[in-house]
Amino acid sequence: MPRRPPPPARHHLPHLAADPHHGTWAFAVDTPPVDGHRRTVRRAGFPDELQARIALRRFNEGLALYVITDPRQRTAEYLRDWLDEKELRLKPTTMARYRAYVEQDLIPALGTIPLIDLTRQHLRAFVTTQLRKGRGRVTVHRILAALSSAVYDGRLARNPAKPPILPRPASAPRGLWTEEQTARFLRFTHVTDPLYADLAELMIGSGIRKGEALALRWDDVHLTDRVFFVRATLSAVDNNQLVLTTPKTKGSRMWVALSDRVASALDDRAGTRAFGSITDSGGYVFHRHGRPLHPKNVLDHFHLLCDKAGVPRIALHDLRHLTASFATAAGVPMAAISKTLRHRTLSTSANIYTDLTFLTARAAVDAVAWILDNADRAALGRTVCRARRPWHQNPRPHRQLPAHQQPRTDEPTAPWPMWPGDHRATTS
Repeated sequence: MPRRPPPPARHHLPHLAADPHHGTWAFAVDTPPVDGHRRTVRRAGFPDELQARIALRRFNEGLALYVITDPRQRTAEYLRDWLDEKELRLKPTTMARYRAYVEQDLIPALGTIPLIDLTRQHLRAFVTTQLRKGRGRVTVHRILAALSSAVYDGRLARNPAKPPILPRPASAPRGLWTEEQTARFLRFTHVTDPLYADLAELMIGSGIRKGEALALRWDDVHLTDRVFFVRATLSAVDNNQLVLTTPKTKGSRMWVALSDRVASALDDRAGTRAFGSITDSGGYVFHRHGRPLHPKNVLDHFHLLCDKAGVPRIALHDLRHLTASFATAAGVPMAAISKTLRHRTLSTSANIYTDLTFLTARAAVDAVAWILDNADRAALGRTVCRARRPWHQNPRPHRQLPAHQQPRTDEPTAPWPMWPGDHRATTS
């Protein structure tokens, strides 16, 4: 019979006992069971005992929050895990934007850095590089927002993205239409493109969002009751795939009142005049051959109609701003406007959606003048005319300039023999 091989010789590490800096340190922790089985997490490669204990403490802090963290986890691994978690709660359109930021911007620049070693210097260099490449400040600010949630799950003791390295850029000034421009656009589109005219009538007359208008179905419209219900919103993922999602906020899912003008526009959509075809009783209100309109195509065609109507180009969402501004100019209480726009707070309506239009400005100053005139009537029985003030009735005479020094604002339309005060040159 063959003999068994001799047992392998044990290797002793004499330098490990003599030199505390020889070799590396590691730790092992039993984690709570996830699938019914406990598992042990081992991490090695720490240069000394202090670094190993710091990593162990951070791991236990995360474990107390029911988060299993990896002390040497790369930023790329964390961001992908973060995306998987966000996918359970965010809409597909938001997820597509976040995934593009992570995969195309953050991971190529910061993915190889361990998450616990990520510092503000790394983020500052990333911001500087992106801005030098010509990226917009709004886009870079949104990219950094993808890192801001790292501190909330116990992964980092301090979030390097807080306070923000790049302040949130101010919103671009909105160029809203005047009342005359709005009426001109609607008159033009009612003749040239009734579909988009009715869509604009609905958005301006009710303050509904673009995606909510495109997702509106006839089952949710009740013309006899002058009301419709917002059930969904239509979005395009990567400008390609159309998806129906829930409205923007929980309070957005509610009924909206219809004016006679908007009800007439929806009645046009319901009849045989909608491009010569009878609208399906349960289909989309705004459609092409039964299919919903693509949001990108709607925006492009809307801008084309703006050019043809001779009005400035604005965003489709600005039609919602017109609703708030016109209602404010008409004296509608802000609480009623906020409920019509289905905002969660009154401050949102007051701070964002009530841009000062010329009509609003005139209404404000006219209201002040009306109050003061009423006070004059109560005290004097009449309003005080500014021109009847004594110092306006008899103004102090001013010394007039000689004729040749008075400014000439225009030339005569017919040849005159001479200007007053001028002298013809004579020779003797």
